[in-house]
Amino acid sequence: MKRTISTLLVLLFATTVSFAQGAPAKSAGPYAVEYYYKVKWGHSEEFLTLFKKNHYPVLQKGLESGRMLKVFVQQPQLHMPEDARWDYRVTIVFKNATVANEPDPGEEALIKQMYPDQETFKKEEQRRFEILDAHWDLPVTTIDLEAK
Repeated sequence: MKRTISTLLVLLFATTVSFAQGAPAKSAGPYAVEYYYKVKWGHSEEFLTLFKKNHYPVLQKGLESGRMLKVFVQQPQLHMPEDARWDYRVTIVFKNATVANEPDPGEEALIKQMYPDQETFKKEEQRRFEILDAHWDLPVTTIDLEAK
């Protein structure tokens, strides 16, 4: 029994170490996250209008503060199978992984300042997500193929 427990502990430790080696360091340099939005058919323009009105200005403030280094939006040029379809991909390059994974302490106050009519703001943000079929976030890592 002791041998089985020891073997399991060794395997668990080895697995943990191998996963940790592949994970990016929390304080490493730029850290990118891709945010995918799959919009219900017929609501693409409405989604983009609400995004540009209520969310993009907040992202621009993140750029101005230095918390984010780059923000851009892309959409596919051609169609794809429905199960793989996405309509908009928003890529945000954060200063580092720590900044990306911790809430911005000043964001709530900033939103209240930028959008004094909070009732309308919240209703529109709720609508932006109601018209989605799916949404997912994907942190991405660039692999340096020249590194040894």
